[in-house]
Amino acid sequence: MEKRDFTQGILAMEPDLHRFAYKLTANRDSANDLVQDCVLQALDNHEKFTHAKNLKGWMYTIMRNIFVNNYRRAAREMNIIDDTYSIHQQSLIEDEDADRFESAYDMKKLYCVIHSIPEDMKVPFQMFVAGFKYREIAEKLGLPIGTVKSRLFFIRKRLKEELKDFS
Repeated sequence: MEKRDFTQGILAMEPDLHRFAYKLTANRDSANDLVQDCVLQALDNHEKFTHAKNLKGWMYTIMRNIFVNNYRRAAREMNIIDDTYSIHQQSLIEDEDADRFESAYDMKKLYCVIHSIPEDMKVPFQMFVAGFKYREIAEKLGLPIGTVKSRLFFIRKRLKEELKDFS
């Protein structure tokens, strides 16, 4: 399949991709981000798509995999935030209820809580989760390092409170 036909096929199914992404995330902004990530990954991996495959099914699979990977990353990050959470408890949960964490209800709740955080607190937190150090976050955002530490403390506290019943 030529790159041009491939791209036109993706553009033609964009409304379907948005519906599927919204079904997964229950948030318009998150759904738009998910569609964008999916399209970029598909375009980057164009050579892996063959004529015999179903383009729509291939795109849905990419989107689902991105969604699950993002969820798992967020779950790992939440484990870092909760200091009382032990590795033993984590392994028990993963062994007994591995499928439960991927349920739509849990994901919708997680996305709603994360997207309810004020933007001025969410940006430093996202940067910290992405691996930036306090100093780097402070420099990039033009904030004092104490402000960055304070915002990260408050966002961890808020997430811990709002997601106490998540598991």
